[in-house]
Amino acid sequence: MTEHTAETKVQEAQTAALELATLSDDERRQGLNSIADAIDAHHEEILEANEKDVTAGEEMLAEGEYSQALVDRLQLSPSKLESIAEMVRSVADQEDPLEKTLAARRLDTDLELYKVAVPIGVVGTVFESRPDALVQIAALCLRSGNAVILKGGSEASHSNRVLYEIIREATETLPDGWAQLIEAREDVDALLEMDDAIDLLMPRGSSEFVRYIQNNTSIPVLGHTEGICHVYVDEAADLTMASNVAYDAKVQYPAVCNAVETLLVHRDVAEEFLPEITARYADAGVELRGDDAVREIVEMDAATEDDWSTEYGDLILSIRVVDSLGDAISHITNYGSKHTESIVTDDDERASQFMRSLDSASVFHNASTRFSDGYRFGLGAEVGISTGKIHARGPVGLEGLTTYKYHLEGDGHVVASYTGEDAKPYLHEELDAEW
Repeated sequence: MTEHTAETKVQEAQTAALELATLSDDERRQGLNSIADAIDAHHEEILEANEKDVTAGEEMLAEGEYSQALVDRLQLSPSKLESIAEMVRSVADQEDPLEKTLAARRLDTDLELYKVAVPIGVVGTVFESRPDALVQIAALCLRSGNAVILKGGSEASHSNRVLYEIIREATETLPDGWAQLIEAREDVDALLEMDDAIDLLMPRGSSEFVRYIQNNTSIPVLGHTEGICHVYVDEAADLTMASNVAYDAKVQYPAVCNAVETLLVHRDVAEEFLPEITARYADAGVELRGDDAVREIVEMDAATEDDWSTEYGDLILSIRVVDSLGDAISHITNYGSKHTESIVTDDDERASQFMRSLDSASVFHNASTRFSDGYRFGLGAEVGISTGKIHARGPVGLEGLTTYKYHLEGDGHVVASYTGEDAKPYLHEELDAEW
């Protein structure tokens, strides 16, 4: 009997990936709907396993080993499980990302070239804390025809194991081994060395964790290190709107990477705006840290230089007063992580300048940074947020899990016909055609 090591699991995933890529749209949809139905049918089992993780997490919190934010991310509930199943069905309902003709060109009569969307192959994922991430990633990989290696954190081991077994049993009719779970910490280092077998790595977790993955593998990595997001309240802002946007961006769910970490306020509206928004934050239990100009208006702790480049992931916020739109843009450029930024203003020209001047993956006008999410973007779900510029940016959904290859349809054509003194010319005509 073959020992199921990380290496053998990756090999099985490689075999399954080739089969998975040939499945029909309906077969992949059916698999996803089966997963959603199975999650609905196993609430009690999942919650029982999750309670073990949360209890252990609370013990670690009491010992100072875990943060409250980490424990919050561990927690599942009946309503959360309903949302997870809804997410899986939403992924199933997405348009098939495969076999799309991205471009077509006639090179010559009866010689036609097609650029066609295909799966990436084997995707390795390493993630922390949130057990719902396992389901999100598995669902998106199945919909896009990719085999997936799932490595969750030990803090969610019971939840991850139960969810994985539910997914595996619900998809028994699909290629065996399309989804693999690895659990040992040493298996992560083994994965990082498998550049000949794993086509893409997607880490989700702390900035230190993601940076470790990026620095210790030659496999392409899709992810972000920090989520240092900003809201800038412009001098032309509707201050009621600004208060609602800034409050939602911090308080609605502070433990995630698209929550705001620094609030920038134009000097001309600071005296009117800051007392109201800081009172709202105080009522929500937000710890505030401000620069000198902020503290002249509202009493709070002083912000340090480190605060401007810190992802808190908690109910903590740094606030700075800026003299101009240009100063806001400069601050974000210097301290941001190219994740998500938002400007609140009624001046469309100033909004346009802000949005065009920043190099972040997502830039919003009059909207909370919390909208930076695959489900909210209509992608069904996301495997993570990418702040890089190659292949995929922002919330990565199905399109980010595909690549392409070229199909050439000929009729005995040979290159010799197009070389030499009597060479035939190429037509290079764009086609409106599907492969």
